[in-house]
Amino acid sequence: MRPVPAPGTYRGWLAAAAAGAVLAGISSLSLPSPEPPRTAPVQVSGRAGFTVATSPPEVAVRHLLEQRAAAVRSGDESAFAATVDPKSPPDFQRRQHELFRNLATIPVTEWAYQLDGATGDRPPVPEADETWAPRVVLRYALTDVDSVPTQRPLGYVFARRGSSWYLAGDEGAHGNAWRGPWDFGLCQVRRTATGMVIGHRRQPVERVARQLDVAVADVTRIWGPGWSQRVGVVLPESREELRSLVGPEFAVDDIAAVAVADRVDVAARRVEGPRVVLNPKAASELSDTALRVVLRHEITHIAARADTVDGAPMWMLEGFADYVGYRGSGVAPKYIAPDLVRQLRETGPPAKLPDDGDFHQGGRRLDLAYQQSWSVVRHLAERLGERRLVDLYRRVAASNSPTTVDKALRETTGLTKDQLVVDWRADLPDTFG
Repeated sequence: MRPVPAPGTYRGWLAAAAAGAVLAGISSLSLPSPEPPRTAPVQVSGRAGFTVATSPPEVAVRHLLEQRAAAVRSGDESAFAATVDPKSPPDFQRRQHELFRNLATIPVTEWAYQLDGATGDRPPVPEADETWAPRVVLRYALTDVDSVPTQRPLGYVFARRGSSWYLAGDEGAHGNAWRGPWDFGLCQVRRTATGMVIGHRRQPVERVARQLDVAVADVTRIWGPGWSQRVGVVLPESREELRSLVGPEFAVDDIAAVAVADRVDVAARRVEGPRVVLNPKAASELSDTALRVVLRHEITHIAARADTVDGAPMWMLEGFADYVGYRGSGVAPKYIAPDLVRQLRETGPPAKLPDDGDFHQGGRRLDLAYQQSWSVVRHLAERLGERRLVDLYRRVAASNSPTTVDKALRETTGLTKDQLVVDWRADLPDTFG
């Protein structure tokens, strides 16, 4: 993790922010009507295990998963505990009880477990008569956040003892499984008019919640109302939790915040599980202004995700998010882009727009790519106005073809990419003068 910069030099915290989905690779499933909201907890007697009436064991395991989900939705801890292997390690049983209690704090409109295919590994479980590790997905929707349910793969391992099946493990046959914030401890949850903040410590959760509605309104003012205007923000507490939430492709030590989604269908304008994952150190140690910039940057990615294809040029995606993030912040350009100022002083204006590869570097080269992109989009905003800038973003972000991107630039700005660079370079001395 990078140290928190001094006031006015916090730009490095934004360097790891990224658009794009963390794709779980789950095939499309039909979407039943949402479950009703969870009611107050009711304790009833559970029953031990789920009897297999046929072979293979899909029927018993499906029933087990249905009962487990129903227990979460109704607040029935004893029924939930009845799905857990009584001969599993005490630590696993303890964690399952903690998981149930952690989930009690999470407002959901849907919570279900589904088998995704019947095949699976047969990992060893001590003294079990039979084991099975099929692909299981969690299907859930956060209340007033998710307009459609999202899905995440779990690492469930089941064991048969006699005629009954139980959940015997949750780390998968190879130790790989997605975990939500509820798997890492008791959750603090704050709901706002435009979303939900989930973390483990009250103070940073409340601090982010106080800023969320204003940040959503700021983004909507530029992007327009054509998005859900609902955001889920998660504050992981550890490096392990951060990695679980954002995926292995991000260098978590450098992440201050990142916008992720579980699945995106641009053609259908469907985004499942959009989240802003915010490093709690950023929430605790950034100034109010810096935190506001980070939130607006990431929320811009959420708002624009349904219009943004994978492979669209990063200079536009990140430059636009930074433009919205810094707009009206009162931060002077020389503090927003100190590395660009240094480049102008030492070697002169950039010769070209940042390449996508520049956003996969580290250190000052990465910071410089973000700063250059912000500067280009700021230049376009002044040339076009914000409404036409948004139209340009939609056209550029909808394509990963350089030819199509160049056409969008010409038709919207009257400039080729090379001419845009010339104009931008000429404008830089005034920007930082």
